[in-house]
Amino acid sequence: MSLLQQVKEHTTRADTILQSAAITIQLRAQERDSKGERSMAKTVDAFNALFGHQLTETQGWQFMELLKIARSAGGNFRRDDFLDGAAYAALAGESAAKEDDIDD
Repeated sequence: MSLLQQVKEHTTRADTILQSAAITIQLRAQERDSKGERSMAKTVDAFNALFGHQLTETQGWQFMELLKIARSAGGNFRRDDFLDGAAYAALAGESAAKEDDIDD
């Protein structure tokens, strides 16, 4: 089964949502021909330059996670809100470890 087919599998079990989140990160890397979904550093740099803030990369991922939480609270269940939220939480964790200079 391809990565895309695995993500499209519509189950709501916690382990499947987490696995789908990991696969989604891999798919984004393939779509962009990069090492993974790592666009947040550039995004917060641009945001900070435009608006004079000092967001960190981790805070950028956490912002996106909160966006998904707010969307999920606003109506009917959408698996995508939780899948993306899990992916953003994982990316925030990776970023926080990097900011604190913690090796894997």
